[in-house]
Amino acid sequence: MITRAQPTITFARRVAASLITAFAIAGFAHLATVLSHFMANGGTTELLLQVHSYFLPGSLIAFIALAVFAGIGVFSRWYLGLIAGIVSAVVAAFAGTAITVAQSSTVFEGDIAAAIAGTLLSSNLVFVVAVIILSAVVGPRLWAAMLGLTVASRENPPRMIALVRPPAANLADGLVTHIDREQIDTELAESQWDAYVEALGDNGWSILDVDEAPGLADSVFVEDAVVVFGTTAVIASPGAESRRDETVAVEATVRGLFFDVERIELPGTLDGGDVLKVGSTVYVGRGGRTNAEGVRQLRAIVAPLGYTVVAVPLTKVLHLKSAVTALPDGTVIGFAANVDDPAIFDRFLAVPEEAGSHVVVLAPDTVLMAASAPESAALIADLGYRVVTVDISEFEKLEGCVTCLSVRIR
Repeated sequence: MITRAQPTITFARRVAASLITAFAIAGFAHLATVLSHFMANGGTTELLLQVHSYFLPGSLIAFIALAVFAGIGVFSRWYLGLIAGIVSAVVAAFAGTAITVAQSSTVFEGDIAAAIAGTLLSSNLVFVVAVIILSAVVGPRLWAAMLGLTVASRENPPRMIALVRPPAANLADGLVTHIDREQIDTELAESQWDAYVEALGDNGWSILDVDEAPGLADSVFVEDAVVVFGTTAVIASPGAESRRDETVAVEATVRGLFFDVERIELPGTLDGGDVLKVGSTVYVGRGGRTNAEGVRQLRAIVAPLGYTVVAVPLTKVLHLKSAVTALPDGTVIGFAANVDDPAIFDRFLAVPEEAGSHVVVLAPDTVLMAASAPESAALIADLGYRVVTVDISEFEKLEGCVTCLSVRIR
């Protein structure tokens, strides 16, 4: 049975969540401020309207600032919400008071600016405190609820999720570089993709779908768009220009899972298929799709996370994981003719078929392999692993393999 993970978060849904979260924080802060001044000054209807008018500009500025912060995912963490609240509250209170002063035709001078700043600890204090507390406590929970996500997923990004993306209608136009182009049976490819996803689901993985990308022929190879390191998702910078738009929806999806997001920026290029993680060692293929600047940027991102990047020369295949992958025990396996230098790896095991180089680790004792490598599957099974096989012949015609079709979040 296939279990679908958290819902895909569309741009419209994120905008709506951001606006509602910002409105709730700014609105409640405005209400609390008005009522506190109303009650403290012996409240009359005229006073109520005056206080409302006085604080309205600041509340509107806070709403705009908080909406921007929410839109970029700040409310994915309570402490980021706290920071957003402090910045929004201080800027809004100061600017809002300044607008009110300007409307009264008062000339701005040094003492006026100092007086406005002083209101942060007097007339604006309730507003500032309310925005800060609401941003840290209510904002993240409301934002998560509006996106259909749980507080638990916000605090602890989920595991055992397989990120997948349906084949685009123009799959047959996908890039090929190291093999001759063959005709693609798109209907067969769709059924093979379904079977691949089902195999993941049958082995305990929840499936998270990235929206199909019409016109992006290679988008089904979702692994190339992002690499996950613990709670950090690194958005790739595809080496093929035609694939760069693939990262947009993938980034939105991983942000919805509350990952910290980093990016490889041009002129650096890096495809996720060039990244092989073995424990704390990250092997990165330096080939046609990943350049030296991409390797440098990835090294700078993951070193503080406790990973060591090892660059691997790559000349014979498209991606590093076209040449090698790793078994659950860390043994690197590959078809020797496709590996530039097997000595780079601590432990290397040659397999008898090219397609046998590719395994997806499903569990400590289980791997997924292509049906086109029966001898390699038998070899891996003889090492004590349970081997699940799937037919992905149509994707192999596009230099794809079992690793390319998903991103596994453990």
